[in-house]
Amino acid sequence: MVVLASKVYVHGGARERALDSLESLVGNAIGDLDVQFEVGLRHDDFPTVTVEGPDAVVARNLLREEWGEIVPDPEPGTVATGTLESWDEDGFTLDAGDTVRIPATEIDLGGGSPSQIRKRFGLVQHLPIRYEAGDTPRIADVERDRLYDWQRAETGRVNVNSATRAEVRATVNRAGHAGDIITVERLGLLEQSIVCKPGTDPPGLLASIGSYLDSELLAVVP
Repeated sequence: MVVLASKVYVHGGARERALDSLESLVGNAIGDLDVQFEVGLRHDDFPTVTVEGPDAVVARNLLREEWGEIVPDPEPGTVATGTLESWDEDGFTLDAGDTVRIPATEIDLGGGSPSQIRKRFGLVQHLPIRYEAGDTPRIADVERDRLYDWQRAETGRVNVNSATRAEVRATVNRAGHAGDIITVERLGLLEQSIVCKPGTDPPGLLASIGSYLDSELLAVVP
């Protein structure tokens, strides 16, 4: 069984749609392998995928690579994944099955408080974030590189939570902005990044689509 590092924190019909979407995504990822799988949900809202069959080991590794995995007590120095639960002036708190506290000194994403850094890099709540395990956990180098790449890009982004990729794409279309974006990039099951075309103003796009989504939206401006 693989515990995927992307929480299902919505409820009601949205929860059912999210799990249906996850089942389709898992099927697309490992459906060509000789396996049978079942998607479930833990008490803490992390989804599980139970895989059986001759290609089960390969399938589990593919899922870990694509989604990240919630691992109890990762070895010091290893890169693990948690989701952004909360933040304050002293650091970030990740949910990785257990609480992982990233002190402000170990975020290392430039100047400003953790709250300011979160907004500058578009870190919506529940976003999967890779960290290096240890006595004092730190944001992993591979995660820092990804976030700095967003800042260095020629075009900006609008990051969204609480919606599937299909729901975000439909919202962009409904708001009349399909021609203003390049794609909607999946960051987690319910966390997406709308990649803007050159000339599209991310804060302006956020303001235009915000009324259509019951989500947190943060603009990333290069």
